[in-house]
Amino acid sequence: MASAPIAPYNSSPLGNSSSQNASRESLKMEPLADVAVLPGEERVIDKDIIYICPFNAAVKGKVSITNYRLYFKNTDSETPVTLNVPLGVISRVEKMGGATSRGENSYGLEITCKDMRNLRFALKQEGHSRRDIFEILFKYAFPLSHGMQLFAFLSQEKYEENGWNVYEPMEEYRRQGLPNSEWRVTFINKNYELCDTYPTILVVPYKATEEDLRRVSTFRSRCRIPVLSWFHKENHAVIMRCSQPLVGMSGKRNKDDERYLDLIREANGTIKLTIYDARPNVNAVANKATGGGYEGDDAYQNAELVFLDIHNIHVMRESLKKLKDIVYPNVEESHWLSSLESTHWLEHIKLVLSGAIQVADKVSSGSSVVVHCSDGWDRTAQLTSLAMLMLDSYYRTLRGFQVLLEKEWISFGHKFASRIGHGDKNHADQDRSPIFLQFIDCVWQMTKQFPTAFEFNERLLVVILDHLYSCRFGTFLYNCESARESNNVRMKTVSLWSLINSDTSLYINPFYTPESSRVLYPVASMRHLELWVTYYIRWNPRIQHQQQSPVEQRYKELLALRDQYLKKLEELQLSDSAPSSTHLTNSSTPNAATANQHITHLQTPF
Repeated sequence: MASAPIAPYNSSPLGNSSSQNASRESLKMEPLADVAVLPGEERVIDKDIIYICPFNAAVKGKVSITNYRLYFKNTDSETPVTLNVPLGVISRVEKMGGATSRGENSYGLEITCKDMRNLRFALKQEGHSRRDIFEILFKYAFPLSHGMQLFAFLSQEKYEENGWNVYEPMEEYRRQGLPNSEWRVTFINKNYELCDTYPTILVVPYKATEEDLRRVSTFRSRCRIPVLSWFHKENHAVIMRCSQPLVGMSGKRNKDDERYLDLIREANGTIKLTIYDARPNVNAVANKATGGGYEGDDAYQNAELVFLDIHNIHVMRESLKKLKDIVYPNVEESHWLSSLESTHWLEHIKLVLSGAIQVADKVSSGSSVVVHCSDGWDRTAQLTSLAMLMLDSYYRTLRGFQVLLEKEWISFGHKFASRIGHGDKNHADQDRSPIFLQFIDCVWQMTKQFPTAFEFNERLLVVILDHLYSCRFGTFLYNCESARESNNVRMKTVSLWSLINSDTSLYINPFYTPESSRVLYPVASMRHLELWVTYYIRWNPRIQHQQQSPVEQRYKELLALRDQYLKKLEELQLSDSAPSSTHLTNSSTPNAATANQHITHLQTPF
């Protein structure tokens, strides 16, 4: 995707040593005139190269690599061809061809990216011409594999607002109406001693003692006990999240765990507690062989167990791989629908959404629920956060959505480092999986079905995904809160929300209409789901031209026009009331009312 031309490169104070100057001299570096170089970003190498563009054939140009990005600009035609790729997006760098390879542009580099594109560059076959660029790219794309820091720790960006202050756990629990006579806040995990992948502040049943919590933790995988995610202010039903019980092949029982689930059920008088196990039944049974399992009827008599049939991280990884094969670089029009169906991607989206709808519906009807998968940090996070998005309009605001991600994904230990592989060269790692991408896709599906219900727009979702990979911000680094704390992420890196909240106008949905009590139930059927083309196929030039909706553009223009008229109206009212300050005071209220009447009238949907 083309990048906007911006300010010339300015070397940071860190880059003024004589050795670096000498190396720059030898590489004959020129200023990066077309790229915004970030504070803390350092130039490493420039190279004449050929970009094998899948849309425009081979393009000659210059590639520049910094400690943050790969930037390419063509030099051989009037039509600009640029690439601006954060190095964190790269999952694999390979050499293409050898010294004896025949054929034009057969010798070079092949780069696999995490954001649905691949890049190929060709060089002249002479004197190991690719060795330097390959080694530098490999080193800076995978800094953790080379004992180096991720760029987020080198960045010196400054923003007025500190995005790390967006989520304050106690503030969020108070907003929900907690603590109260049924639920209490516990600091038992303040040193991560109960569970090292949970946050320090947890909400648990009022009647559960600290000793109860310790006993329950011994019977839950990774000690991830059932804790409160969301509280329904009207009917007092709750969403609890946890990991699987450690039942094992012998069908072990734990009286403390059984009693604890009864306390959750009794808190609002739920007759039967519903336990949503995200896994397919067969997988849950298979987990018994490794010491896991599920809540059996005999042990948990006041609970109903529902399997949601959502597949594991390995199935999702393969599904996305198949999707990438059919969307990049070219879309095969003739077999498009059957090809898309064969990836099963939308089928997985459907199952995740369908599970979240069941959770939201049960809670809305007054029954408390417990949600878990195996470890409670992948499918569980998808289900709780989507159900909360359906139930609570606050999370559908720009700020509230940031709180939702910080709470349900970041603080509760979704393994971002393992699932994304930040700075790690091991591209075949079996822990990698697009679980968070899948969640954002589900959110996008909801915004399509309810275009006026969300304060934020599609751009926000794309920017979040881009910086999930970029390593420019500390927000998505590491696997859990305790790891972020020990690496001093809040002090040493910038939050993504600092960037977002520095100019919120870019991320606002002009069609947004606040509705505080509305529960959203999206239709999770294949007929109503669609591929998120403007994300998955955005690198195709044909798609890039279609990205701005003409209706949205026109609506923004109308809103701007409305603001102009309101400003003029205000000026006229002020000039009318100017002669006397007494008159101004007396007339201020009716004037305000008149302005409001105008606003109401102008906001009427067209």
